Amino acid sequence: MFVGVGASRVRDLFKQAKEKSPCIIFIDEIDAIGRARGKNPNMGANDERENTLNQLLSEMDGFDTNSGVIILAATNRVDILDKALLRAGRFDRQIHVELPDLKEREEIFKVHLKPLKKIDTDLNPEFLAKQTPGFSGADIANAVNEAALIAARKDKSKVERQDFLDAIDRIIGGLEKRNKIISPAEKKTIAYHEAGHATVSWLLEHANPLVKVTIVPRGQALGAAWYLPEERQITTTEQMMDELSSLMGGRAAEEIVFNKVSTGALNDLERATKKAYAMVTYFGMSSEVGNVSYYDSTGRNEYSFTKPFSEETAVLIDKETKKIVDNAYQTALKILRENKEGHHKLAKRLLEKEVIFTDDLVEIFGERKGAQVDFKGVEEQVVDGNGNSSEDGNLDSESKEKID
Repeated sequence: MFVGVGASRVRDLFKQAKEKSPCIIFIDEIDAIGRARGKNPNMGANDERENTLNQLLSEMDGFDTNSGVIILAATNRVDILDKALLRAGRFDRQIHVELPDLKEREEIFKVHLKPLKKIDTDLNPEFLAKQTPGFSGADIANAVNEAALIAARKDKSKVERQDFLDAIDRIIGGLEKRNKIISPAEKKTIAYHEAGHATVSWLLEHANPLVKVTIVPRGQALGAAWYLPEERQITTTEQMMDELSSLMGGRAAEEIVFNKVSTGALNDLERATKKAYAMVTYFGMSSEVGNVSYYDSTGRNEYSFTKPFSEETAVLIDKETKKIVDNAYQTALKILRENKEGHHKLAKRLLEKEVIFTDDLVEIFGERKGAQVDFKGVEEQVVDGNGNSSEDGNLDSESKEKID
């Protein structure tokens, strides 16, 4: 490391900017040099970074309003930036770039669909936007590219809707693994597990609407249920409890049908536990712990050695979290026992077809209560065992869901 090089480069940068004004300076990933001083994980071993930051701060301080130089910077870690960087006169405006909503995804799809030479005339960007909740702009670009590759592999003359649906499944759940060795007994367990998730989520009013269920291995998942979550900004206690119950539906189904449980519910249990802890410690949804939140949105305690609550409170939090998960599990058991026949029908159909859609659930359980989602076109997909993985990623699938 050459001492003073970073600060020297900053001086040169601003000297050139003033000479070439009007101009824009853009610094990407500014947290590389803008990390809060004294927060260095190396305990202050890297003083050169602090020298670079100090030089940047002093250069920005010397700006006049008419200097003709605008400075922009981007970071994913705004919580660890030095406070001095965010003061008025330096970076005094912040623009939070969130994931695109339904309308924004539709516009992004229109942009990325333009380079494709031939597209099916029936393809509607609005339909694609509805199938991709939680996708970023980069995810959408990847989905369009993947759809074109899939169409090319099949020697098609144009990219069709089914290619896009297959591409979305590939991005969410990973590559299909039809050659994975699974014994008949394991396959039966997976089918009942997935049917348990589907049954509980379908019969609970506030759970996310289900699109399709598969027992074809894809990525790390041995099977999965795919949902289209509502695009909501706030979530109620009832909605979180129903989502927890649907997460526990797989484990509950195994216990009822086989009188034993398997490791297949690992991902479900992990997500359910995290969600329950968040309800107690972040959102104040526990009557015993009360309306308190131990969430630190500033991130200033990133390297703190103390917890923001006592050992007594920690015990109470553990008890409340376990109570919430147990209640969700009991709800799942109750629903599956009351709808035992429908659950068995669904599992048998899964074993036969490997992939089932909303129509199958409507046929077995009737129309769903609660929020309805436009599934037009989803059920028309070719049922050829294209395992469609998902947000519910039971059996070890990664979830895209994030507690915000």
